[in-house]
Amino acid sequence: MTTPKRGPQTATAPRTAATPRPEAASKAGSRASFRRRALAALGDAQLRRAVRISVDEAGAARNQAVAQLVALAREGLVRGDFAAMRHRARDIKAETIGHLDLYLAQAAGAIRQRGGTVHFAAGAAEVGAIVRDIALTRGVTLAVKGKSMATEEVGLNAALESAGVQVVETDLGEYIIQLAGEKPSHIVAPAIHKSREEIADLLGRATGRSLPTDTPTLAGVARRVLREKFLQAGMGISGANFVVAETGTVCLVTNEGNGRLTTSAPSVHVAVVGIEKLVPSLEDLALFLSLLARSSTGQKISVYTHLITGPRGPGEADGPDELHVIFLDGGRSSILGTEFQDVLHCIRCGACLDQCPVYRQLGGHAYGGVYSGPIGAVLTPLLGGFAENADLPAEACSLCGACGEVCPSAIPLPDLILAHRRRMVREGRDHSGLGLPLRLAAAAWTRPWVYRASARLGRAVLRIARGTGFPGGAAAPATPAGPVSPAGPLAAWLNGRDLPPPASKTFHELWRERQQHGRDGQ
Repeated sequence: MTTPKRGPQTATAPRTAATPRPEAASKAGSRASFRRRALAALGDAQLRRAVRISVDEAGAARNQAVAQLVALAREGLVRGDFAAMRHRARDIKAETIGHLDLYLAQAAGAIRQRGGTVHFAAGAAEVGAIVRDIALTRGVTLAVKGKSMATEEVGLNAALESAGVQVVETDLGEYIIQLAGEKPSHIVAPAIHKSREEIADLLGRATGRSLPTDTPTLAGVARRVLREKFLQAGMGISGANFVVAETGTVCLVTNEGNGRLTTSAPSVHVAVVGIEKLVPSLEDLALFLSLLARSSTGQKISVYTHLITGPRGPGEADGPDELHVIFLDGGRSSILGTEFQDVLHCIRCGACLDQCPVYRQLGGHAYGGVYSGPIGAVLTPLLGGFAENADLPAEACSLCGACGEVCPSAIPLPDLILAHRRRMVREGRDHSGLGLPLRLAAAAWTRPWVYRASARLGRAVLRIARGTGFPGGAAAPATPAGPVSPAGPLAAWLNGRDLPPPASKTFHELWRERQQHGRDGQ
């Protein structure tokens, strides 16, 4: 899937040789626990700074775009504000996913009617086999590829390269990641964890010369390299943001011109599309394009919105001779009819990542999969096998609820993460050790007098802990090697957290005072 591309978001400070690198967590894969990957990311100051800069800017741009939409709605210049638009989007997606078989059949028929070829793939092996066959039977040795999360899911680059087909990423961020041998760390901005120095080094090694670190030079070098690839490639590979069922139109949204060159310059265009990417009509597409741009990059509309309806026709100067659309299941059909079905409404805008306090501290590689942040915590276990990713929903969420508030498709992400946690408990996969304490707390706190007594006790303990320098408190003692590490049963919780200052009064005490003040004032 292609997503709107943000401008380069890189930190200016270089990494030192002693600083852990985020790709170490990325290459650890799903076998390493989320906690181990998270600790590696927390030790990388440059990574955390770069991610924070990027998501702060993206979040601010998104909030401004939503505020502007609200103002336009008040003046009657648009059909509803952001809240109204996202609820319409939710209803459209619910209808489409609820009748996915019918819309898939309609889209496939429309694509074929306009000269395209439709393939259905159950998973990675099928996608790889289909694209390899298309490439080898046409003598393709070089393929250029636009930004696509679906092809990341199935590992398409490796499948083609094993057959002797070179694949070159043409999105600037993806090209940088490809040179580094890493996975994307963000749905929209895959290289946000890289410093300018690292990018200059990667591009310098690719071109055989030393490069300065300013953005115009680095982008110019990548542009010159990639232009040659566009002219030489026999195949262009893309994802799709949306496919319009009524017309068979493949829609790509980018802020770079690479998307159009990838799909139009080579003689063969292959689009790998998740089956959930369908929208019923062009009118519906307009709504989603408005939501995607505002939620992803804070724009009213992205720079390039590319609508592809069939291969090049008679008398047309541009476009491929062949269009192949591969609809990927990849575990999506197994989500249909379950409590997680709403996750298929996702349009891959990345807004939930930008707002997530966990992602802001760790970046994407700590999640160990293609998708990170709140959407990754929900989707990765469903697509990649729950057993292999059992730690994600339990570990990678603070349940602040911000992801659900900003989702342009109104996906209840916090509820779905809680559903994963319930599933883990039912299947005996909860290794947090909190099961019995939480059951005891629930039993105690349903009795008001016990709750009030425990609140007073907790406040007293918190005061003592902070006053005596308990690890995690404000006055934690330090040694020449640094602060004392937390120990004991609360060690995991206090590692990376400070104990909050105790409130001077409980809510019940404040409420009683307010009630008393109201009676005295009468």
